[in-house]
Amino acid sequence: MTPTALIADDEEHLRAHLRGKLNRLWPELRIVGEATNGVEAAEAIARLAPDVAFLDIKMPGMSGLEVAQGIETDTRLVFVTAYDEFALDAFERAAVDYLVKPVTDERLTRTVERLRRACQDAAPMPELAQLLSQLTRGQARGESTGPLRWVRASRGNTTSHVPIQEVMYFHSDDKYVVVHTRDGEHLIRTPLAELAEGLDPEVFWQVHRSTIVNMECVAGTRRDDSGRVFVRLRDSDTELPVSRAYVHRFRQM
Repeated sequence: MTPTALIADDEEHLRAHLRGKLNRLWPELRIVGEATNGVEAAEAIARLAPDVAFLDIKMPGMSGLEVAQGIETDTRLVFVTAYDEFALDAFERAAVDYLVKPVTDERLTRTVERLRRACQDAAPMPELAQLLSQLTRGQARGESTGPLRWVRASRGNTTSHVPIQEVMYFHSDDKYVVVHTRDGEHLIRTPLAELAEGLDPEVFWQVHRSTIVNMECVAGTRRDDSGRVFVRLRDSDTELPVSRAYVHRFRQM
């Protein structure tokens, strides 16, 4: 069966550069699509289910890492990065390949050989959660891709990319995290602790072990007769309990 691939990079000349090298080094590979940003990449992967996706780490809309978190197909990932210093060890240990810009023939040849073997052997998908966790820690030592701008969440049979600024709060509920927006609730499988690592800490505050709130949606706080503190959301009847571990953050409110 002819292997297929998607290339995602916001720089047209870099997509063309990689496409040309792949055509020469892996002629049987069929490029079924290209994407100029993270949202396009996520949608194309879901629609086309390519065997391989070459994802730039830094893209508008969603980073390559954010795209990876929402992939539900058996697509194998090759991340493209300009930040070798924090990515090398994580990629090698997680058995997901990487390419450092500018991509060389020698390095791409090794990637192609690795992907050919993986496709032929039907090797299992790598553990993305481990990789993403390692990269998040590594970015503290290198250049960060910045806070999350979207979350890929489900409501019923529909999966959407929810802009992070539309999220009022996240609440951990059994196996899922519920994403609360003014338009309703969505579900994601990313653990709350892992999700917190990608959020802007100046905007999203943890108020309980199971709750992270968007402070731009907070109108104020209320203290009941027993001294418990609740966060009141703007233009809503919703109140969220604040656990003792986080009460100190609201003493000036």
